[in-house]
Amino acid sequence: MTSSPGQAAALAQDKKQTAPLFTLGAVLITPGALDMLEALQLAPLPFILRHVAGDWGDLCTEDKQANAAALTYGSRLLSAYDIPPNHRLWIITEADRRSTTLLLPEEY
Repeated sequence: MTSSPGQAAALAQDKKQTAPLFTLGAVLITPGALDMLEALQLAPLPFILRHVAGDWGDLCTEDKQANAAALTYGSRLLSAYDIPPNHRLWIITEADRRSTTLLLPEEY
């Protein structure tokens, strides 16, 4: 997979993050998410780095607040990234922090 200029900038920004906010556990990707990223020539790593840094992407205020609480109380974390022209990628880290999955909303 190739990296776009936007991904390179995101990766450079993410390198400023000194420590992740939480443990990812095993990182998994569903077939649909993998196919979508490959078709768009996007790497999963920049999205994972955004997620672990607390950049939850395109979530409503309530979901962002739920993630803030989850960092304190140990519940599930969700990020959602809108990818033009009409794609959406979710990343979910389970409450026990044993796994993080990249998936499409329709695969949930």
